[in-house]
Amino acid sequence: MKKIYLTFLTLFFLHTVYAQSSMPVILTLRERAAVEDRILQERIENLLPGLMRREGIDMWLIIGREYNEDPVLRTMLPSTWLSARRHTMLVVFDKGGNEGIECLAVARYNVGTTFKSAWNPEKEPDQWKRLTQLIEERKPKKIAINQSSVFGHTDGITHTEYTDLLQKLSSAYQSTMVSAERLAVDWLQIRTNTELAIYEQICRMGHLIIAEGLSEKVIHPGITTTEDVVWWYRERIKELKLDTWFHPTVDVQRPDENNKEANRSFAQRPTADIIQPGDVVHIDFGISYLRLNTDVQELAYVLKPGEKDAPVYLKKALATGNRLQDILTSNYKEGKTGNQVLAETIAQAKKEGIVPQIYSHPIGYHGHAAGPAIGMWDMQNGVPGSGEYTLKYNTLYAIELNAKVKLPEWNNKELRVMLEQNAVFLPSGVQYTDGRQKDYWLIPRQK
Repeated sequence: MKKIYLTFLTLFFLHTVYAQSSMPVILTLRERAAVEDRILQERIENLLPGLMRREGIDMWLIIGREYNEDPVLRTMLPSTWLSARRHTMLVVFDKGGNEGIECLAVARYNVGTTFKSAWNPEKEPDQWKRLTQLIEERKPKKIAINQSSVFGHTDGITHTEYTDLLQKLSSAYQSTMVSAERLAVDWLQIRTNTELAIYEQICRMGHLIIAEGLSEKVIHPGITTTEDVVWWYRERIKELKLDTWFHPTVDVQRPDENNKEANRSFAQRPTADIIQPGDVVHIDFGISYLRLNTDVQELAYVLKPGEKDAPVYLKKALATGNRLQDILTSNYKEGKTGNQVLAETIAQAKKEGIVPQIYSHPIGYHGHAAGPAIGMWDMQNGVPGSGEYTLKYNTLYAIELNAKVKLPEWNNKELRVMLEQNAVFLPSGVQYTDGRQKDYWLIPRQK
């Protein structure tokens, strides 16, 4: 097994150009499929058994119907399955000891190479009955189903499926049913070393696309609108044969009193505006690749005639945003809840005279992923449910926040320094997966 993944990593990095200024080579769809399947196999074999034993669960049922798939089910399907087929039932059973886990599919066919077919409709036409037979043969102590009031990602079993399952199961096994919420959250949020190595390259792709859009290649001050840039990003993503999980946002802040962007509610999209010299341009952007997602916000400055760099006061404002990032990431400790990290960060920031707003979130299989929420833009006193989850190592986060900075040079108008970077939480602390922004992108670039 180790040989397989070393071969895979070698292949992947041979396809990659490491220079920061060069775009890593983007794999073909066929190459991506092979990578995705290898990662899935690695996760099921090396990660999943430990997660199940940690939660004391010896059987996990993941059930979904075509076009109404359980979000967890989607992460366990092979790359060539773009959805469930008919009614897909996956069974993961921990055989105990050194025997490992057994992966079965109550389906006519294997589901990829890992989930082996365990149903012959010619012998037993009733799919639900066959599922209950498999359960009774294995005698699990705890049967976990994807049911949750906290995370939509882990609430994938439908009411119909739940009702049908109860009707088919004997009362003895009905009493063993538990929520798979914690197991499913960890399956979704914890990354393998292989995934972390790949994620750095995915983040680099995203950073380079952002830099390209925040340049004179795309933006002609006095002509180009923020919506022009938004749609350039959408088109560029498609040109590169990548995907995105949300529509980008581009907005501008300037000294003009008519510009209210610093106080715009995040419940509303910004109004389209023509980008002008002296503007601070903000982008919120992400890509999807190899089943992982990015979420990044960066800033650019449009040079006025005669300027060679952003004004010092704007640089200091960006440094305030960077300091808020440092405060937040320094408070990441395994076992803390998201709400604890939020409260400690806000208290420390205010003590330093920073006006903070924190809304960081897990990221991975989903853009807004399962795991501990660290604030939301409209929940600065804590997030019920997801904010009560504790931090774990080998998880990815979008370090998302803003700091409002009053600028005397703008007649005491505030600049909202909105920043977001992807990072991994490790025993050594929080590490940005491809660095973070400390200087404005200049439009046009200065040589």
